Amino acid sequence: MKQRSRAERVDIEKRSLKKLFPNLTRELEGGESKVNIDSVRADPCEPEEEASVDKFRHYSPTVIDFLRRCDTEAQAESVIAFMEKRGELTKEYAEQLRKQLRKEGVRSFGSKKEDDYYFKQGGLY
Repeated sequence: MKQRSRAERVDIEKRSLKKLFPNLTRELEGGESKVNIDSVRADPCEPEEEASVDKFRHYSPTVIDFLRRCDTEAQAESVIAFMEKRGELTKEYAEQLRKQLRKEGVRSFGSKKEDDYYFKQGGLY
């Protein structure tokens, strides 16, 4: 049996990698980074207080976040119905949420998120 050279083995490995992970290979070969670095910490021992300010910068609330703002089961049901109608929830997930709502109540989704919750959590209040 003929033994392959190192260059031939690397070429086969690259082809396998390309086949298994085409997007990753394209990113690696293109040298293009898609991660933005928008801050630099001068002192690595410094606490992450500043980072908490941006904690919710790209955060997108989920149905659970909206349900945690509700006071009544009727409000929670209307949130579920609205999001299901808009296609933001599958029918199955909406039914699962309704079942939990009926069985365990609105607080089963978590404690109530009061006004200015995100400002307070982000350290802005």
